[in-house]
Amino acid sequence: MKKMILLSIASLLSLGLFAQEQQEVRYNQYGVPVTRQQVRAEERNGILVFESLDQSYRLWFDIRVQLDAAAFWGAPKDFDEIGNGASVRRARFAVKAKINDQWYGEIDTDFSNGLFELKDAVVQYTGLKDFAFKAGNFKEDFSMEQTTSSRYLAFIERPMVVQTFSPSRHLGVQAEYTRSWWRASFGVFGQVIDNLETLTYVQDNNKDYGRDEGLSYTAKINVMPVSADRTRGLHFGLAASYRTPKTDAEDYGGSRYSCRNSTSINRKKYLDTDVIKNVKADLLYGLELAGFCKGLRFQSEYIGNETRVTKDAAPDNAATKRFGGWYAQAGYLLFGGQHRYDSGSGEFTQPSRGHKWGDVELLARYDYIDLNSENITGGSGQNYTLGATYYINNSVKFVLNYQYSKNDRYANGKNKLIVGHDASGVPTIDFKKVVEAKGKAGVHYNMLALRMEVDF
Repeated sequence: MKKMILLSIASLLSLGLFAQEQQEVRYNQYGVPVTRQQVRAEERNGILVFESLDQSYRLWFDIRVQLDAAAFWGAPKDFDEIGNGASVRRARFAVKAKINDQWYGEIDTDFSNGLFELKDAVVQYTGLKDFAFKAGNFKEDFSMEQTTSSRYLAFIERPMVVQTFSPSRHLGVQAEYTRSWWRASFGVFGQVIDNLETLTYVQDNNKDYGRDEGLSYTAKINVMPVSADRTRGLHFGLAASYRTPKTDAEDYGGSRYSCRNSTSINRKKYLDTDVIKNVKADLLYGLELAGFCKGLRFQSEYIGNETRVTKDAAPDNAATKRFGGWYAQAGYLLFGGQHRYDSGSGEFTQPSRGHKWGDVELLARYDYIDLNSENITGGSGQNYTLGATYYINNSVKFVLNYQYSKNDRYANGKNKLIVGHDASGVPTIDFKKVVEAKGKAGVHYNMLALRMEVDF
């Protein structure tokens, strides 16, 4: 009894000292009195978090390192060689903060391979029930694979059609409405904000020609039945984006679509439309289907693009160029892990592991893209990919991908890369001179890639 009384007295004294400390005035560097409250530091699933005792304020770091290596083989010996190599794919440093129940802020940067690039710079307001409003530089809400953080990607790289058509980060504003089983968003976006080269194009177009920066209007709706069950669920998505020409490219008024088959280590872009001039607008549309049940998940998307040019630019062919592609992928956790789906953002997040030592996921994906339309011969390509991911803990994973890539005869990297042989047996970049039968021309090759990743 005596011990309990002494403990109670000590607790009261400590509370009194805390209250006194809270009443003491503090000033910022400008001499202005500031409000303050105690915070505590915790490690949460490998992330360092600072949070106030009443949980109204929270600040945390999001740091990511992805180290990639890849080897390539199988292309004809007299074609363009593909160099093996390694790279720092991402070296991300982000600071995120929940200011209070209504405001959130974030800044995210990348230093991969020694080059600085701004990623996210976001201000978000959530003061209205079920609504969120944000402004800044962030990913447009169009493709679930594109908006999925690189931290949680199933494969080393996103599918070709997502890389090529799905808009990534742009400066803009967006409104979101979310309920338990469905969500919708609409945003208006301007330029890409990333590096000095892009900034130079924007400023020169403004200074020299007085050109408007251009706008994009992007909308999406997701339906998520069975959302209350954390062990299984379905996802249906529909997205559209109307995009006028921007000034963040060297060739104003033109659209260009290109992509790599495999990792960023292979710098060759076999698939390339070159610049399509005199573009009035681009219309993107996308369909999504995904689902999961315990350790099994699947995900697929179709993305189409219509590039609309002026009549003067297309006197002899259609004024609308149509491109598109799709992918389908699936994965299974072998040792009892559980896939997780975030209904608030409409995408998969970090799975739980079946054992303390981790879990292994086996994956397969097929993806296809077609950049041929009317008089545009950007090429078509397809990838068959197998993957294995070892989730060691919440912060560390290893990803191994094998991929077979197959391109058609038109995929010559804007008339720079060999795609076959002419009648004399000489390698040629001209698809019109290629004598190989259909399905035999074009660059076909294999890739084996490894990623080591740590998130903290």
